[in-house]
Order: sequence, then structure tokens, then C-alpha cells
Amino acid sequence: MKQNKYDDVVFFSEYEKMPRSVKGLEGAGEWPVIKAILPELKNKNVLDLGCGFGWHCRYAREQQASSVIGVDISEKMLQKARKMTDDSAVSYIKMPIEDINFSDSQFDVVISSLAFHYVKSFEIVCQKVYGFLKPGGSFVFSVEHPIFTSRNEQDWYYDNHGNRLYWPVDNYQSEGVRNTTFLTENVIKYHRTFATYINDVIQAGFSIKLVKEPMATEEMVRSIPEMKDENRRPMFLIISAEK
Repeated sequence: MKQNKYDDVVFFSEYEKMPRSVKGLEGAGEWPVIKAILPELKNKNVLDLGCGFGWHCRYAREQQASSVIGVDISEKMLQKARKMTDDSAVSYIKMPIEDINFSDSQFDVVISSLAFHYVKSFEIVCQKVYGFLKPGGSFVFSVEHPIFTSRNEQDWYYDNHGNRLYWPVDNYQSEGVRNTTFLTENVIKYHRTFATYINDVIQAGFSIKLVKEPMATEEMVRSIPEMKDENRRPMFLIISAEK
């Protein structure tokens, strides 16, 4: 059974309060970088893996994508996405990312935002995505940075006064399950090294075009003060690849 934490009532209610849930893409620290590196979406067929509330799906249509399919394991996420989407060219499918099954060369662009660290086998996902993409198609995704996921705690080291001293890294080379706390307790993530992310993409057949470790913009730090500490260590890893 794949983890579906977002259908937990308490977890989902906490997620709805996050800046990215309230403000959409403008509240997502990684969005300015992803937006800048996305390929031309006009007249393209787009797949969004782990689509959540459908923010990226609706953005793709704003850019005149021909069709968009959003996939998510969470019924609560998809209920919200459907409620916010009034567009017959956007469809949502309830399905674990690991189980996706589309036609060869069906899509021009596959995107994913902060979902693959919940997936056990990133290698298999890369292989599937490669098959679903047309030649020359783009694969753009973000994950929590391996520096962020290395420890179960995934938190700062504090002094006796509660001040954040530094972000500790440990067991970096030990890949696999991390039993973490995110919004609520008992969230399972999968830690992979930077090298594994890169090599799994390459070995699936892709050419890597760009790798980014984004920082929060000055404007974002001003509007969301807690963002200032995000620039002390990388929180996100973003990769753009091409078939």
C-alpha cells in the first residue's frame, strides 16, 4: 500500500494552512526557478505527477497547453483540484505515481513538484516517464534536497534559547526510508543522494539540461518572514532533463 498521508483529516487540514496551499504557486519557494526553466507549454500535452491542488495544471493551461493530466494518490487533494479547475482540457486521475500507465510518446512535458521523495522507486518512475514522453520531450521536477532528507529529524540544531544554529547532515550515504515529522507525525519519505537522483535520470535515457538548488527570493522573504532561514541550506533540488 502506497502512503497516502494527505487523505488523513488532521494532516490535510494542516497542509491547507501552508503558504503554498493558500497562495498557490506564488507561495511556493521553488516556483520562480521552476517557472523560468519550464519549456514552452503552448500546444503541448502535459502530465503532472503528484499534482496536489492542481496549481501547475492550471498554469499549463494558462500557457495554452493543449491538454493536461494531473495524477495524485489523494482523493482530498483531487477534490480540491477539481473544485478549483473549470477547464475541460484538464483532467485529474487518482493513482499512486508508481502505478502510472500511459501510452508511449503521449506527452510533450512531464512535471512533478515535491512528490518523488514519497516514492520508493525513483528509478522506475524515471523509466516510465521516459517511455511516456515524445522524443525531445521535457522532464522537469523538484524534490526535497538530499541535505534536507538525510536525517529522520529533518530539523535544525538549536541552542538552549531555541535559536537555530545549523542544519545537521548525517547518514547521507545511507539511502532509504526516513520516518519523519512533516505537519504531523509518522510521515514516510525516501532519502536518496544527489548522485542517485542524477544517475537515475541519466540511466533512464535522459540528457540533463539543468540542475538548480533554489533560494527564496528577497520578495518572498519579505512576504513570508520564516523563509529567511531557507537560504542557509538548500531545501529543494530541481532537475530539468530531455528525452
